Amino acid sequence: MVLPGHRRRSVALAIVFGILLIAVAVGLNVSWIVVNWRTGLLLVAGVLSFLILIAGLTVNTVFLVREIRRNEQHDAFINAVTHELKTPVASIRLYLQTLQQRDIDPEKRQEFLGTMLADTDRLQSTIDQVLLAGKTGSGRKLTHRSDVDLAELIDDCVTVASRRHGLAGGELEVQNRIPSGESLVVDGEPEELRAAIGNLLDNAVKYSGETIKVLVELEKLSGRRAAIRVTDTGVGITNDELKRVFKRFYRIPGVLSTRVKGTGLGLSIVLSVAKRHGGKAYVESQGKGKGSAFTIELPLKA
Repeated sequence: MVLPGHRRRSVALAIVFGILLIAVAVGLNVSWIVVNWRTGLLLVAGVLSFLILIAGLTVNTVFLVREIRRNEQHDAFINAVTHELKTPVASIRLYLQTLQQRDIDPEKRQEFLGTMLADTDRLQSTIDQVLLAGKTGSGRKLTHRSDVDLAELIDDCVTVASRRHGLAGGELEVQNRIPSGESLVVDGEPEELRAAIGNLLDNAVKYSGETIKVLVELEKLSGRRAAIRVTDTGVGITNDELKRVFKRFYRIPGVLSTRVKGTGLGLSIVLSVAKRHGGKAYVESQGKGKGSAFTIELPLKA
């Protein structure tokens, strides 16, 4: 996420103010120690006070900068959600007004209805993301557990993603690395797992650029675990960003990110869902322009 100019200045001022306070504290305490070096007890008390003061100023500065950045992320999230809600609603309203006020031929009417259905799907997707983020972040236990066949779930998610993004076929490739005659079954909530895999597929398609080539792999690991890996050949992720991509509201800065719409909740949902099912999620990338591979590891049902 790229901070606006005035926000960046606020962060810079907070950092400079903290540094100045620390410098003043160092100067005062050093001067005091030089003047009173003969008094051992006062010297020890002064050193301790100095360390406490420096620690307090450092913590205060770090906290202030963190809060400013957190507020920025919240503002960006609100703006993104507002856009994701307002745009489809405005589009649906416009088409409904057109259908109400004009005589439209049947072919055009079907086109309008198809567009409105796509807009309602987009609206529903945004609402589901926000609700799921609240559910997975609340720490509540899984309530609707059932046996989930990962191979079948992945096939369903790939079908939905292909239809949502208008892919002709071949852009999303699935490879199941499962022993012959064996199925990988997880005890969990199907809708949460579906949302997690769907978010990975959506991100892979959105950040692939002009050429979309996504590989979805299902593999059995040792220790009764399964791995779902989604690999793309898109924009890639730098080492610094690898540590942040799963944070809530975080979006990778860059030209492509400004064109890709979203709420910044997708990957945080992926991580939360994986943890709620006793697993983990992580990402690997060789750097910018070299694609990325997101992996979810889940324990299999005994």
